[in-house]
Amino acid sequence: MEHVLFFDGNTKWITWVIQTDNSIIEQKRVHTDIYLDKVTNLQAKYIGLHVGIFWSIGRFIIKNQDTIKIVTDDKELFDHLSSNKKSHDEFIEKRICFIKQLIKQRKLKIRYELIASEKNLAAKI
Repeated sequence: MEHVLFFDGNTKWITWVIQTDNSIIEQKRVHTDIYLDKVTNLQAKYIGLHVGIFWSIGRFIIKNQDTIKIVTDDKELFDHLSSNKKSHDEFIEKRICFIKQLIKQRKLKIRYELIASEKNLAAKI
């Protein structure tokens, strides 16, 4: 099955939207105390991506060997994910490690797409 995953975040909260066929599921969470007002907006977006994938697997929306199109409106994040470049931010590198671990364990097929900010469904929640 193919899914489209939108995600966003800032210093206060994270959001993600999973689009599958005719279904759209929107989620928003306030950061836990260890992250609330302590992460950058970019770090929060990586948290949103990580939690969005993890939550979707736990809710049996994303299953083993599914395809996920990960869409973002952040060019720096897109370039980092799509090219496997290293980040100078240790926090982001740890999130990437967790994300890659989920992808490998579940044998997910991943594609990345850069979109305009106004098309990011997760930014509208």
